[in-house]
Amino acid sequence: MKAKLKRKEGQAMVEYIIIVAVVAIAALVIFGMFGDTIQEKLAGATTELDADSSAADEVSEGASRDFLRNLDSDGSGD
Repeated sequence: MKAKLKRKEGQAMVEYIIIVAVVAIAALVIFGMFGDTIQEKLAGATTELDADSSAADEVSEGASRDFLRNLDSDGSGD
């Protein structure tokens, strides 16, 4: 009886390993098919985010410069 139970447990484990292998192979195939598209989308998003970041840096530098220019002798910006 124990031998039969161990065999079923081993069979279940092998089935799970096969399922994991099939899912992994399917994922690799899908990433292979859409890899160029995904890479282009990520590159475009990175470029846009970098451009937005540069624009925000320019705005904050200008605002800081204007604030410092308008400081009074006591340090208040009013």
